[in-house]
Amino acid sequence: MSPSAPAVPAARLLDVIEKEIIPLTQKGVAAGNKIFGAAILHKHDHSTVIAETNNELENPLWHGEMHALKRFYELPENERPATDQLVFVSTHEPCSLCLSAITWAGFDNFYYFFSHEDSRDSFAIPHDLKILKEVFTLDPGGYNKQNQFWNSFNITEMAAADKDATALAAQIKKINTIYDSLSLQYQDGKDANHIPLN
Repeated sequence: MSPSAPAVPAARLLDVIEKEIIPLTQKGVAAGNKIFGAAILHKHDHSTVIAETNNELENPLWHGEMHALKRFYELPENERPATDQLVFVSTHEPCSLCLSAITWAGFDNFYYFFSHEDSRDSFAIPHDLKILKEVFTLDPGGYNKQNQFWNSFNITEMAAADKDATALAAQIKKINTIYDSLSLQYQDGKDANHIPLN
């Protein structure tokens, strides 16, 4: 697959994160889960099929992306669109588990807001980069962000290149502030949550 231009406006992606994923994540973090979330959208009109958040307290595999995929595949088959007709949105650059799941599920794209380095440096959750290094010997940014399976796009980079970049920058700042607060809340309580890699 050759790299293609992003198909979803940055403004829509930011709205999905702020208005659909964050409210779920606020509840999840209050219960003791991590700050990661995801959503699946229709390609044709960018409407939301499902939004979810991390649920590692139930199952350590239920990262935000994995939990969204779980809930997606729980939809009745006749209500579940083919994944090549969908857009995958992740609040944070997917880890190796989630990258593989997105691939195996047949998505040809994903969009993310925070990078792996942000997860490590801003949120004190370094596991994505540690696993990529220890298991796959990859340095940060070492995997192919465009490949035969999918193209990936950084939402903040898209927003910076958008004609409405100034307005979008204000929304990005708001989202960052919310995640800073959620991160502090998670870090304060994580020792009691019994998640294997907290």
